[in-house]
Amino acid sequence: MEKLHHDIKALIIDVLNLEDITPEDIDTQAPLFGDGLGLDSIDALELGLAIKNQYGIVLSSESEETKKAFYSVATLADLISSQQ
Repeated sequence: MEKLHHDIKALIIDVLNLEDITPEDIDTQAPLFGDGLGLDSIDALELGLAIKNQYGIVLSSESEETKKAFYSVATLADLISSQQ
């Protein structure tokens, strides 16, 4: 699971072009939006598309499960691992 956490962090950095940040800088349990990493709705769309392409998981923006999964790196990893 640790490798998946690292891979998700690297994907976030790559897809969202976050400069001056490394996977180690992202707290696995911290919120991705708001006070945490500070992502916004456009970032969520880009990240959702990247996760779909990378892991073959179809995400619905209307789904409550998807909204909960995008809380943190840990919750995204749980969703990805449960669907593989």
